[in-house]
Amino acid sequence: MRKIRSGDEVIVISGRNRGQSGKVRQVIDETDRVVVEGVNIVIKHMRRGRARQAGRVEVEAALHVSNVMLLDPDTKQPTRVGIRTGADGKNERFSKKTGKTIPRPVND
Repeated sequence: MRKIRSGDEVIVISGRNRGQSGKVRQVIDETDRVVVEGVNIVIKHMRRGRARQAGRVEVEAALHVSNVMLLDPDTKQPTRVGIRTGADGKNERFSKKTGKTIPRPVND
């Protein structure tokens, strides 16, 4: 079970984007990376294609999952995430700071 899923609200805890927060747009399991909306913007030089012009395009680059921390939905504070077995026998994520269950993201 992943501790960070697409749709979660996260904050960047290290690197040049430290302190910025946003919603996780994509999780890349193979490389343990996440793409966060509005964070880690880089300039990519694009070649002309069928439906676009050539030029410099700003895109969101992936961050390593260790550089982001989940924001607790209740307190909006950064928290560590744990995994435990719920009453129904399924795994659930919980906030280590408050001990409350973290609900599933809307778009997951």
